[in-house]
Amino acid sequence: MMRALWLLLLWPTLVLADPVRVASFNLELGGEGPGLMLRDIQRGTDKVRNVVEVIASVRPDILALQGVDWDHDGAGLTALARRLADAGLDYPFRHASQPNSGLASGVDLDGDGKAGGPGDAQGWGLYTGRNGIAVLSRFPFAEGARDFTGMLWRDLPGATLPRHQDGGPFQSEEGQAVQRLSNTAHWILPIETPDGVLWLMTFQATPPVFDGREDRNGLRNRDEIRLWQVLLDGLLGPAPEGRYVIAGGANLDPWDSAGRGEAMRALLSDPRLQDPEPRSDGAAQAGSQGHQSEDALDTVDWDGVGRLRVDYVLPSKDWVVTGAGVYWPAPGAAGHEPALGASRHRLVWVDVIADE
Repeated sequence: MMRALWLLLLWPTLVLADPVRVASFNLELGGEGPGLMLRDIQRGTDKVRNVVEVIASVRPDILALQGVDWDHDGAGLTALARRLADAGLDYPFRHASQPNSGLASGVDLDGDGKAGGPGDAQGWGLYTGRNGIAVLSRFPFAEGARDFTGMLWRDLPGATLPRHQDGGPFQSEEGQAVQRLSNTAHWILPIETPDGVLWLMTFQATPPVFDGREDRNGLRNRDEIRLWQVLLDGLLGPAPEGRYVIAGGANLDPWDSAGRGEAMRALLSDPRLQDPEPRSDGAAQAGSQGHQSEDALDTVDWDGVGRLRVDYVLPSKDWVVTGAGVYWPAPGAAGHEPALGASRHRLVWVDVIADE
């Protein structure tokens, strides 16, 4: 009787508990030159207005961003945060650091026989900081962040580096001695939420195409995704203690991409994670492509390639998921045009509450 009374008294608290909304969104705001993203944000271009409208419609508490240029003073991210504040969204806590994209390596990494081109940067890029990642948060960051952006590809346990058909190392030994794993970045950021610390694990992997028979990008994409499981196995130092969420861009569909889909399938089926399978009416009604993956799960619409699921928010098993979705309203519904005008990618979100 006393237990029943206690549960009855506690029930309103459980029902009214606010979930934490974690989202991932590839804005594709990177400019063709340094400072151009900042200029576009300050001008408030149609694309920027659409980006702000999409984010304001979903209102994430924690937002992992991709496709945003990094600059040393954080001017671009600050300008974006101001635009969002004008729309009623306050993100006082922000994280960004120099990505591998556009970071000069000094050697020939793309195998074309010369160094210094965008394909010879640690991650493809015309200039340093192009198409980086960032995090906006309503909640403060805690101590203990970890950054794997500088880790060499060959240092990942179980890494498979590209080779020529004769078995020799692609890029040469010199290239593999400096080649980093992350095309953009891999971060683990502890965030102080009302439910305790949430460990945000975020990244943006390389596209598994635009290479040759050596499959440099396909192999790299696979290992960038696999890093999270290697981390959880404790092979890159201690795994996160507590609840975590993987949020970011894998650039890989589990079934229908040109890359090594088994890497994505392995992550989605990892028993330490849960896949809420966020979906949208817009993708569901866009028309069948004959894909193995369910159409409603798609998160990007690329010209020529089609619609695929390549953006993810994957909570650890110890969260209670109370909602999930992809912001892609159906044709004719409110928000449909801004979603298409913001980016080829769609914003993916998941609501989580601690399972006490």
